[in-house]
Amino acid sequence: MHKPLVALIGRPNVGKSTFFNTVCGRRISIVKDMPGVTRDRIYGDAEWCGYAFSIVDTGGLDVKNKDDFQNNITRQAEIAVELADVVLFMVDGKEGLVSADYDVANFLRKYNVPIVLVVNKLDNNEVEKSYEFYSLGLGEPFVCSAENNKGLGEILDECVKNFKNKISPEEDASRIKVAVVGKPNAGKSSIINRLLGENRVMVSNVAGTTRDAIDTPFRYNNQDYLLIDTAGIRRKRSVPNESVELYSVLRAFDAIRRADVVVLVVDANEGLSEQDVRIAGFIHEEGKPSIVVMNKWDLIEKDSYSMNKFNDQLKEDLKFMDYFIPVYTSAVTGQRLNKIMENVEVAYNHSNYRITTSMLNEILSNAVAVNEPPTKSGRRCKIYYMTQASVCPPTFIVFVNDKDLMHFSYARYLENSIRNAVDFSGTPIKIILRSKSDKEE
Repeated sequence: MHKPLVALIGRPNVGKSTFFNTVCGRRISIVKDMPGVTRDRIYGDAEWCGYAFSIVDTGGLDVKNKDDFQNNITRQAEIAVELADVVLFMVDGKEGLVSADYDVANFLRKYNVPIVLVVNKLDNNEVEKSYEFYSLGLGEPFVCSAENNKGLGEILDECVKNFKNKISPEEDASRIKVAVVGKPNAGKSSIINRLLGENRVMVSNVAGTTRDAIDTPFRYNNQDYLLIDTAGIRRKRSVPNESVELYSVLRAFDAIRRADVVVLVVDANEGLSEQDVRIAGFIHEEGKPSIVVMNKWDLIEKDSYSMNKFNDQLKEDLKFMDYFIPVYTSAVTGQRLNKIMENVEVAYNHSNYRITTSMLNEILSNAVAVNEPPTKSGRRCKIYYMTQASVCPPTFIVFVNDKDLMHFSYARYLENSIRNAVDFSGTPIKIILRSKSDKEE
């Protein structure tokens, strides 16, 4: 059962991003009084009346404009609507009904999805200004002022009514989401089928087409998981701009964004390709714990050094994310298949691990004693203390006299010092530098 998705759609500058940020409770979308600021889809998580859902902000639609920039915005909006359980069609109550609103309404009529008409930038005493929007033929308009946080409750109530799947925040948070990604024909679906078949714990299979990411809940070691099987990710230049496969690739990247752990499946026969490295780079940029599965290991001619050779090559090609956990398996024979979920557990637990401040500062003092920060222009970076700010991924703040004096190689040295003291295999960690002036502010 997937978490409901609400898509925000409308022409430019009607206040979609302001609404998005207000509902999510934090500033995620860029808000500027200028059309065209939001180009791509931006996702956030929210809850209302005990139900968890995702909300996606899209760029302003100018349906009749056919330039490349607007075509990309339109395609992003199409994908958002195709994935959505509910669409919030937003219009500008202050400006009133314009021809572009009719264009967006006609654009939305092509899709079989519930639509909630939202008239933004109006207060409760300006309801009569919304009446003209009845002519769009999309039912009753809901009045709100996203900037002043007024009228949002009724709109979210209407959204919840249209959710087919109603998931509580607790239920959503309790499931560890594992995205299985990779190039086409690497064996992703076969691995998932073997995992589910061996464990015999499949509860349900949320239906999707071959282009969808398919969510399959199951249970392993008394923990609820959600396995997300995705379409193969090809190089961008290999994907026709309007093809179904473009949808698949974007859906796969969305799966990585919402996952707690990512399993990158590589065809061992072909070895790690440039595209595999590119996918790994995206996983790393998103800060996701990762397992690299070398599938079809049964087809490799091996000697006693084969796995070591593969490990060395992987570490060289993926040196930007040398924390990954490698697994060598075969979906056909089931060889070492159990190691995948074992290591998913390890990577997830490590990404949620917290170190006490006292232990961190012991690690820090030992690191500085062995190797002092280098000087820059005659000044030395002084390190005061370090603390852990968050998890998923573990994030550490290092307070210094002047962060501009800290060379990136020394920050990497501090990261390695932490890793040498504490096992963070499978997960990235982040080091954030704060100057003394930042601390005082």
